[in-house]
Amino acid sequence: MADTSTTVALNIGSQRISMAVFELSKSGGLILKAYDSESIAADPALDASRIAQTRVAVGDLAQRLKVGKTRARYAISGQAVFTRFVKLPPLQEDNIEQLVTFEAQQHVPFPLDEVVWDYELIEGVDEKEVVIVAIKSDALDEINSAVNESGLGTAEVDVAPMALYNSFRATYGTPAESILLIDFGAKTSNLLYMEGKRFFTRSVAVGGTSVTAAIAKEYGISFADAEHQKVSNGLVALGGGHTEQLDEAVAALGMVIRNALTRLPAEIARTTNYYRSQHGGSAPGRVFLAGGGANLPYVIEFLQEKLNLPVELFNPLQTVAVGKNVDPELLKREAHTMGELVGLGLRGSGKSAINIDLVPAVVEQSRAADRRKPMLIAASAVLLGGLALWAVFQHMAAGQAADRARTSSEVRESLQPVDAAIGLLMRTEQSLRQIGNGYAGAVEDHAFWLDFLAELSANFASDAVWVHDLEPLHNYSFLPADPASPVEPPLSVVRTDFRTTTYGNSSVAEPRPATTTQPRGGRRAEPEEARLTANAVRLRGFWRENPQQQNVVTQLLRRLRESPQLVTFEVNGPDGKPKTLSDQEILTVTVAAGVNEAGELAFPFEIVLPLARPVAVK
Repeated sequence: MADTSTTVALNIGSQRISMAVFELSKSGGLILKAYDSESIAADPALDASRIAQTRVAVGDLAQRLKVGKTRARYAISGQAVFTRFVKLPPLQEDNIEQLVTFEAQQHVPFPLDEVVWDYELIEGVDEKEVVIVAIKSDALDEINSAVNESGLGTAEVDVAPMALYNSFRATYGTPAESILLIDFGAKTSNLLYMEGKRFFTRSVAVGGTSVTAAIAKEYGISFADAEHQKVSNGLVALGGGHTEQLDEAVAALGMVIRNALTRLPAEIARTTNYYRSQHGGSAPGRVFLAGGGANLPYVIEFLQEKLNLPVELFNPLQTVAVGKNVDPELLKREAHTMGELVGLGLRGSGKSAINIDLVPAVVEQSRAADRRKPMLIAASAVLLGGLALWAVFQHMAAGQAADRARTSSEVRESLQPVDAAIGLLMRTEQSLRQIGNGYAGAVEDHAFWLDFLAELSANFASDAVWVHDLEPLHNYSFLPADPASPVEPPLSVVRTDFRTTTYGNSSVAEPRPATTTQPRGGRRAEPEEARLTANAVRLRGFWRENPQQQNVVTQLLRRLRESPQLVTFEVNGPDGKPKTLSDQEILTVTVAAGVNEAGELAFPFEIVLPLARPVAVK
């Protein structure tokens, strides 16, 4: 619900901070009363100062737009949050909260008490789906402090892809055909798939910073100089002799930019395949482009060439009235970058389709205090009334006290059988809950392997690589062995006779005797006769030598690192701190390219991937 007729919207991007002030018209539509933006350094070398730059930029915008100490609705970048779409079984409405909490515990890669998270139900075509969004509490508090220290308060905290989705729905309605909205940002690009009521989003690590870094590397110049060249002279070279009529230097720069952007269509194709196979969606038939990256000349034509689809700029201001103090020429140039702001304005009007609110700890405390105010006022009134009547009824209290004592004793005795019955029901409920959690955990662990294979096939595929063996491992450690602390060796979850056993009779590996040996990861293992878990998966295969594609296994492993979901590349080190595994620690057996003296057709390799969580097998 809308809580005020004026909304201050703030979009905090990686390179661009923008702010807008919206008011509600009499008909309930949005009126843009003020708008401005600031740029901050996108150089990765200056990431340590990003929060300070954000604080200064937000303060300057608040002063220029004269918003005072208003509480703002702001959106944070999609790359800063963890987003997961989960299908829900058919349940009654009163069970959804408990089920979503359970799903969040399974899918969020951090303990829930260390994150701020929220969810929204998405009504799909055939079944219910929920989108879960989470961010580390300390990261959110850092961003919120930068906003508050600039003089603004916090009304709500949204996420850029959700705000962009709300603005698209308000502008273009609910198109029946499948739509892809590409938000081409600085560090990442958000891909939003919309088809009727179905919705899916994913962030890919391709953006304006990638282009600038490629220019800096190609010409051996600083990041700042490369950014200046991109803005001043940059364009995307097209096929068919497009660069032949251009200046030689500009044409060369255009080819560098084109090569840097080649990954974007590839990521779009991979995400589209995942959306179709895992979420039942259709391939997009129409593409919209938003974000600051759309300012690159010929980027629309480049995407049309690569995607073979019509591409047009997203304009979220089609249904927004503009106040007289806003520069229309500025809006004409920057309308495609204002989708998140319009989405936040819709949150203020109560007309948004998805309402994600990541509440920082300080804001939650303030809201709790506001909720208590009416009760405190009422309590004060009751207290004053009670003091006025106390003198009148004091002389009646002594006699009535004895009667109440006798009555209370009789009531207590009459309720004892009911108390015993309630206690029995509560113990029965606890027992049933434990059984239900066991079944739910078994289903979740079973589904894990389907998701794992889907992620592996989406990110680890090449015509030069064959995987012939996939082997889950129990108690596998990626750290060097400590002679002073012996540990039990890793155990293959696959039975030793798996390959010779008749189909239908295979099972997991035979459990070893019960043990509580401390593994190298720092966690105490459960007795194995009760529970056998896999914490890693070993892949064995062959890769073909290709002079144009050297070290293809390492390239596929790098692709898997870019968007890990069910695997992780961090383990607890000997000092208890997270340690990122290198390729050499994961790719345990390989043969260097060019070693082909014996005339082999392919070379063997072996990769051990740590799982994001232990998966119970038996």
